[in-house]
Order: sequence, then structure tokens, then C-alpha cells
Amino acid sequence: MTLPFPPREEIARLTARMLLEIKAVHFNAAEPFTYASGLKGPTYIDCRKLISFPRIRSTLMDFLSATVLRDVGFDAFDNIAGGETAGIPFAALVAERLELPMTYVRKKPKGYGRNARIEGAMTEGQRVLLVEDLTTDGGSKLSFVDAIRDTGATCAHTAVIFYYGIFADTTQRLADHGVALHYLCTWWDVLAEARAQGFYDDATLSEVESFLTDPRAWQAANP
Repeated sequence: MTLPFPPREEIARLTARMLLEIKAVHFNAAEPFTYASGLKGPTYIDCRKLISFPRIRSTLMDFLSATVLRDVGFDAFDNIAGGETAGIPFAALVAERLELPMTYVRKKPKGYGRNARIEGAMTEGQRVLLVEDLTTDGGSKLSFVDAIRDTGATCAHTAVIFYYGIFADTTQRLADHGVALHYLCTWWDVLAEARAQGFYDDATLSEVESFLTDPRAWQAANP
């Protein structure tokens, strides 16, 4: 398969535009979203929605595969692992493009049978790429990486479509665990493209920018 290798900036811009076009991105300063942590914010993204849009899905998986090849190397991996559940379809699509075996990692052992966290064939010494839809602070990736390493395989890279890019310690947190992060775009790319294409009014975009600049301060002012 021949993959496109556009400049990183163009990949980021086009990824942001596609996410906005299919309404995978939501901005609402008047009625903020409640996150899993219980905190609130004016932004929300649903990358799972991508699986229902074949042209966009295909383009983004080309971009993600090309990004990994460019960043890491053309013979750097032996296995592509998806994180349960959102990472599974994207891992399968990347594995197809890179012509590599695909596996997936459960969030926790299933509690019966082999009580396994890894589904599929993963063997000792394999170099594994962990694929997910997005990352916020990198925390959920560490559990998946540890499960992969427990098999005797190695995992030094994770690739995502979307990286929040607003928590300063995310990449360092992953690096401290021996993992490099590869991604297509961030909230800052989405904000820039939303402004350029007029997807939201100026007041909403200003509130979003305020949140992205200092999430904790915005949340304290908007309990």
C-alpha cells in the first residue's frame, strides 16, 4: 500500500477539519460538558464516530500509519495492539496498512477461561505499537503498556488520532514509562481550524481558548 506523507502541519489541519465536519468535536461554553473525572469543560470529542465515515476513516488511518513510519521507522514493529474498546477498530486498520498482526488489550482480565488481558497472538520479543483513539493525560495508556510487557513483548510507542495537548506533563509521564507518543492533531489544531472555517461563533471560541490555556483555572471559575 502506498501511503501519503504530507507535512505534519497539513496532517494536523486536515485531521482537525475532518473531526469538525463530522461533528466529532463539540464546543459549548454555555452548557459545559461533564467529564469522567467529574470536572467540567466547554470541549468534547468523540473519535469513535469516525468508524461510520469511510472516506475520513481511511484518510486518517493513512495519516496515522504514515506518521508512525516517519517518526519511528519502516521496520520498527511486529504487532499492532488496540486498547479496549475504542482503539480496536483503529488498530485493525493500521495493522492492515502496515501488513502486521493485530491484537487487542483488555482493560482488565475477563475473569474466566484464560483470564487473559491480551487477545490474539502476541509473543515474547515482539515490538508492539499500541493504538488508541485519543489520549488526555496518558494515564490509561500505562496499564495497556504494562499488560503488553507482561507477555515478554516490548512496547515503546503509542499512536493516537487525537491528543488533548493541554496538560503539560502528559508526554513526560509517558516518557518516564518508556513510551513515546505519536498523534495527528490536538485541541489547538481544532481551535485554529474552527476559527478559520467559521464553525463556531467568536464568543464560544474565546471561551474554548481560555479553557485550553488554563483548564484548572477555567474549571475553578465555572464549577
